[in-house]
Amino acid sequence: MLKYISNLSIYLSIYLQDLKQLLQTFRLGFLKSTYSLHTFITLYTEINGQTVAGFPDISAVTTLDGQQIDYYDSEIKKLIPKQDWMKEFASEDRFKEYTEFRERVQQTNKINIRFIMERFNQSHGVHVYQRMYGCDWDDETGESRGFDQHGYDGQDFIFLDMKEFRYVTPVLQGIITMQKWNNDREQLELLKQYYEYECVEWLKYFLTSRKAGLERRVSLLQWSSSSPVVCHATGFYPSAVTITWLKNGEDHDEDMDLGEILPNEDGTFQKTSILNVPPDDWKKHQYVCVVEHETGTIRKILTEDEIKSNNSPLELYIRILTILLGSSAAAALFWIACILHKKKASYGKYVYLSISELI
Repeated sequence: MLKYISNLSIYLSIYLQDLKQLLQTFRLGFLKSTYSLHTFITLYTEINGQTVAGFPDISAVTTLDGQQIDYYDSEIKKLIPKQDWMKEFASEDRFKEYTEFRERVQQTNKINIRFIMERFNQSHGVHVYQRMYGCDWDDETGESRGFDQHGYDGQDFIFLDMKEFRYVTPVLQGIITMQKWNNDREQLELLKQYYEYECVEWLKYFLTSRKAGLERRVSLLQWSSSSPVVCHATGFYPSAVTITWLKNGEDHDEDMDLGEILPNEDGTFQKTSILNVPPDDWKKHQYVCVVEHETGTIRKILTEDEIKSNNSPLELYIRILTILLGSSAAAALFWIACILHKKKASYGKYVYLSISELI
C-alpha cells in the first residue's frame, strides 16, 4: 500500500509539473510585449491503476491565454465553466455537444492507456497518459499554429509535426501508432483542417465571448491626502489602452508617470498613470483622467469626492500595493492564480475524429 501511494504521488507530481510546464511555455508567448499571441489549449489526463476515492481517473482542462475556462472529470461527469463569461456558453445547446465530446474522449483514453501499457509490457501499477492539443493565433499578423502532443508517464510518446504534417515518435513503443496514423491520409487531412481553421475559429469565438463579458473600471486612488493621485484602468481587452491627463481642457503631459500594461487573472489588462501635482493645484484647476480603448473612452474628473468614493481604506491599500508591485510580481501572481484555479461553430467532425482516435 505504501509503495502504491508512493507511485501515485510520483505520477501526480509528474502530471502537475507537466501541466505547469505546458501552460508556462505558452504563457511566455502570451506575456510578450505586444500581448498579441493567443493560445487555446486542452489537456487530457488519464490515470490508470489508482483507486483513491474522489480522485478522477480522467480529467480535462481547457485554457485560453493560460487562463482556465472549463473543467471536466470522470467523477463529476459534466463540464464546469470556470469563468463567468463561459456561463452564457453553458446555457446554449452546443454546450451539451461540447460535453458529450468529453465523455467520448474519456472512453477512448481508457482504451489508449491500456494499449500503451501493453506496448511497454506493463500489466499493473499506476500510469499516466496525457494529451495536449490546441492552437495559437497572433491577432496582429494573423498567423496561427496547431499542436498535438501525447505523453506517457511524464515522457513524450508521440506528437504531430505540423510542418510535415505527420506523426513522429521518440520511442520504439510508439512506432505502431505512428505508422497507423500516418497511413490514414483522410484522418490527417481532417486534422489539418481542424488545426488550421476550426481550432482558430474556436479560439476567436472564446476571445469574443470573453471580451463581451468584460467589466471595464477606471478609479482615482490616493494613498493619503498629500500623496500623488493614481488613475487606475482595469478590465480592458485587448491590451492596447491609453491613459492621458487634461488640465483645464488642455493636454497635460508633465508631472505624470505612466505605468506599463499588466495582465489580470481573468485575461484582461490593467494600466496606471500617476499624477504628481500637489492637492492645492488639482483643487484649483480641473484635472481629468482620460482612458481610451477600442471599446470606448472613459473620463474621470479629479475631485475629492471621486477619490473618496472609490474604496475603503483597506481595499485602497491593497489596490495601490498591487499596482506598485510592478510587472514581474503581477505576472507571477497571475501565473500562480492560473495554476491554483484549476464564429459560432459547433465541435464538428474534425475535432471528433481527430481527438478520439485510438492508439
